[in-house]
Amino acid sequence: MSPARRRAAVVHLRRVFDVSERRACRLVGQHRSTQRHTPPAQTPDDPDAGLRAWLRAYAGAHPRWGHRRAYHDARGQGWVVNHKKLQRLWREEGLRVHVRRRRKRVGSSTVPPVPTATSANVVWAIDFQFDSTTDGRPIKILSVVDEHTRETLGGLVERSITAEALAAELNHIVAARGASPAVLRLDNGPEMIAAALAQWAGTQTGMLFIPPGEPWKNPFIESFNSRLRDECLNINLFWSMTHAQVVIGDWKTEYNHDRPHSSLGYLSPVAYAAVCTH
Repeated sequence: MSPARRRAAVVHLRRVFDVSERRACRLVGQHRSTQRHTPPAQTPDDPDAGLRAWLRAYAGAHPRWGHRRAYHDARGQGWVVNHKKLQRLWREEGLRVHVRRRRKRVGSSTVPPVPTATSANVVWAIDFQFDSTTDGRPIKILSVVDEHTRETLGGLVERSITAEALAAELNHIVAARGASPAVLRLDNGPEMIAAALAQWAGTQTGMLFIPPGEPWKNPFIESFNSRLRDECLNINLFWSMTHAQVVIGDWKTEYNHDRPHSSLGYLSPVAYAAVCTH
């Protein structure tokens, strides 16, 4: 806790339990000199009074602007202050900007619930995973899994993947496999519920959206994601986007052709698909 919160805790203990200041400070872990110290902000000689007044006026004139923009404008107007102090003063004055939460959208399914993947290309599950390169920039990974053969399809790894890019990648997968899925099992991510994907699906492919906050209803893709995270993403550092694409692509190739899958009788997904007679 900060000294101010410890100070308030000491006052609370003394008022509620009627203990001495010495005992309350010992319980809270507050030095008695710190407890008796009056912060400059609570004195008439507050050295930051002018800046505090300026921040209050600034926030009143621009209620949706945050402390970062206030810092640059304060420096531009001649205030000598670093960003950490200005952020602290901004917080102490209660000037935090309320974050407007986006309304959650839920996709509209076009097929009856709980389809069963009785053969290949009946149900494809789709999801995204995220990682980053060593410079802190994001990596977005598209995962598409055939729920019957457990094959991972496609290999889109980019900084950003839009709904249009997702639809284009699905076109490539359909062309490579020679068949469209009967159903796409999706969550309610913004790329999944976008009009571009709905237009791609049209009448050729059904779309089944799992309920929000229930990832266990998309179990095949969640299982694949955990394998990808554990066996590839967690043990590799990606120096560049190209490096990530090569490493993740190689892992997916190994997953499909070499990695035995327990639910497939310890055959690899490609080996199982080759002998599958469903």
